[in-house]
Amino acid sequence: MARAIWVGSISFGLVTIPVKLLPAVRADEDVHFHYLHAKDEGRIKNVRTCELDGKEVAWKDIVRGYEYQKGAYVILTDDELAALRPEATQSIEIQAFVDRAEIDPMLFDVPYLLEPDKRGRHAYALLRDALAKSGKVGIAQVVLRTRAHLAALRPNDRGLVVELLRYPHELVAHADLDLPPAKEKASAAEMKAAEMLIAAMVKPFDPADYKDDYEAKLRVALKEHASGKAPKPAKAKAPEATNVVDLAAVLERSLGQRGATNRGRSARDGRPAAARAANGTSARPRRSAHR
Repeated sequence: MARAIWVGSISFGLVTIPVKLLPAVRADEDVHFHYLHAKDEGRIKNVRTCELDGKEVAWKDIVRGYEYQKGAYVILTDDELAALRPEATQSIEIQAFVDRAEIDPMLFDVPYLLEPDKRGRHAYALLRDALAKSGKVGIAQVVLRTRAHLAALRPNDRGLVVELLRYPHELVAHADLDLPPAKEKASAAEMKAAEMLIAAMVKPFDPADYKDDYEAKLRVALKEHASGKAPKPAKAKAPEATNVVDLAAVLERSLGQRGATNRGRSARDGRPAAARAANGTSARPRRSAHR
C-alpha cells in the first residue's frame, strides 16, 4: 500500500473528518531508463556549472532568480519564498457543493485517495453516501507540499477521491486555435452515416478492455535485448487524412466493416443475428438511426 502523503481532515460546516491522503496512481511500475555513455555505458551524472566561469557549483551556493528582463534577475531567498507559500493546514476545506457536470473535464488533473481514521469512519461514509445520492461534488482547497490547489471531492465506489483541478488560466483557450465554425455545414447523408457509425460502436465502458500495449512491448523488447536478441523495429505509418469529398462514402464503408466484424464475432461465438441485436450491435443502431 502506498504511503500517506499527509494525515489531516476533511471539513465542511462544523463537521471535521480525520483522513489520510494517499496517491491514487501507481508510478513505480513504469519502465525507467538511465542515461549512459554510448561508448562504455558509464552512467551520466548531472553536473551544475556556472555559464560564466564554467566551474561546478555546490548546492549551498545556488539561489533562485527570476529573469524580469534579459540578463537581469530578482533573487529570492529560501526564507522569502517560504513566507509566500500557503500555510500547510493539512485540511481539505470544502467551500461549496456543485454538480459534477458543471466542471469542465479538462480541469481535472491528479487524483488522490482518502482513507478515514477510525474516529471518522461514520462521518466519512455519511459524506460519501450523501454526495452519491445528491449527485454533487465538493469544491475545496488543499495545500500539497508548497502550493494551494483547487480540488474536487467526490465519491468513488466505497471511498472518497480528491481530484486536483487546474485553474482556468492554465488551459489553452479554443479561441487560440484554428477550428471549424460552431455549425459546420454537413450533408444529410454525412450526418446520418456518422450517427449510425457512432451508434454501431456504442458499448459499455470498461477500462479493463484497454491495455498499455507500449509498456508491454517495451518490456518484451528489453527482455529480448537482455537475452542477446535484437528485435527489428516496426515502422509506424500515419493514416492519410480523409478526403472531405468522399467523407460520406468512407463512413458508409466503415459501417460495412463494422457489420462484417460483428457478423464474424457472432459466427465465432455461435450466436444468431437476433442475439446481436439484443446486445446492441449493428442491427439495433440501424433501426434507431431511421427514427
